[in-house]
Amino acid sequence: MEFFEETRTTYAAANAGTLYWMLQRPTLGGGFLNTKQNSMTLTDYGTGDGVRGPGYTYGWIQGRGLESLVTHAEFFERELPPLAEKLDAAGRRLYDLLAGLQKSDGHVYFCYDRDMLPVYADAANVVHKQEKPALIYTYSDAFVAKGLVAAASRYGLPGVTDHLAYLGEVVASIENGRFQMDERRPLSLESLALQPDDFGPRMILLGAAGPLKRLGHTAHLAFADRFIAHVVDRHFDAGTGLLRNVPGEDACNVGHGIEFVGFALDYLDDSVDPALIETLERILVSSFKTGFVGPGITLTVSIASGKPQSPYCPWWSLPETIRSAALCHGRTGSAESLKVWKAAHAAFFERYWRGTPPIAYQTMTKDGPVDFVPATPDLDPG
Repeated sequence: MEFFEETRTTYAAANAGTLYWMLQRPTLGGGFLNTKQNSMTLTDYGTGDGVRGPGYTYGWIQGRGLESLVTHAEFFERELPPLAEKLDAAGRRLYDLLAGLQKSDGHVYFCYDRDMLPVYADAANVVHKQEKPALIYTYSDAFVAKGLVAAASRYGLPGVTDHLAYLGEVVASIENGRFQMDERRPLSLESLALQPDDFGPRMILLGAAGPLKRLGHTAHLAFADRFIAHVVDRHFDAGTGLLRNVPGEDACNVGHGIEFVGFALDYLDDSVDPALIETLERILVSSFKTGFVGPGITLTVSIASGKPQSPYCPWWSLPETIRSAALCHGRTGSAESLKVWKAAHAAFFERYWRGTPPIAYQTMTKDGPVDFVPATPDLDPG
C-alpha cells in the first residue's frame, strides 16, 4: 500500500511541475505550446537550430499537448484548482488554433514553417514543402483528433461532432490502407506502397478508446475491439510473448508493445475474456524483460535472439511501462506486473528525471544522456 501512495504523490507532483514549467514559457504563434528546450544542455532552441527552433511548429506535439492540458485539467480540478484553471485557459487557446488549422483542409501536419505552411525535413535535414493529399491521414491527424475531441467534450463545444468524424476518418484510413506512418517524406500513394504492415497506427489509435469511453462517446468505439484482435492475431509471437512490428519479420519495438498493452487495458472492461488479459500481461512482462537493457528500454530487439538492435533508450517507454504495469496489476494483482512497475518507476526517476527543471532526458545509452531526438525536438507536453 505504501508503494501505491508514494508513487501517486510522485506522479502528481511530477506532472504538476512539468505543466507549470510549460505554462510559464512564452507561447509560439500566439498560443501554441513551447517546449523547445534541449533536455541535456537546458538551453532553449533558437533560430540557428533549424527545424528544432521556434520557426517550426509541430502539429503532432500540439495535438498531444491539447489532450494533455485537458486530461490534466480534469485531474487537477480536485488536487490543485489554480493549476486546472491555467490548464483550461491554455487548452481553450490551443483548441481554437488547432481546430482552425484542421478545418482549413481536413488535416493537421507533422511540421509547419514560420508561415504555418506544412513542411518536412528529409534525412539530410533539408526542408521541403509537404504534399497535402486529402485521403491520406497520419499520426499527426490521430493526435490532433484525440486532442480536439477531448477539448470540445470538456468545454461543451459544438465542434465535438465534427471532431469525432475526423477521428473516425483516421481510424478508417488505417483499415483502408490510407494511413502514412512516415511523415518525413512526401505524403503520397507511392509512400504508402512502400511502408510495412506495422501495428503502430492501430496501437496509437487504440489510445483514443479509453478516453472516448470515459467521455461517453460509446457509439464511436467499435474499432477498439477490432484493433486489439488484429494486433494479437497478426503480430503476437507465442514463443516469446513479444509483438512483431511486422508479421513474419524479426524486429520488435518493445516500447510500442508495452504501450499497446496500456491502451488496451485502459479500454477493456471487466467482462473481457480472462485469456486476453493473460496475453496482455505476458506481452508487458516479456517486452520489459527483453527490452530493459539499462539505463532504460531499448528501441528495438530481435525476436529470434532477444538481443537489442539499438543503443538508444528513449524516455517515453518507461512512463508507458508504468501505466501498463499499473493497469495490469490492477486487473491481476500479480507479483510480476508489480515488479515491472517498480523497476520502470525506479529507472525513470533515478536516471531520466531531472527534477530541476521538471523534465526528463529525451534519450540515453549505457554511457549516459545523448542528443538523439526520438520523434520531435520539442519536449513532450506532459
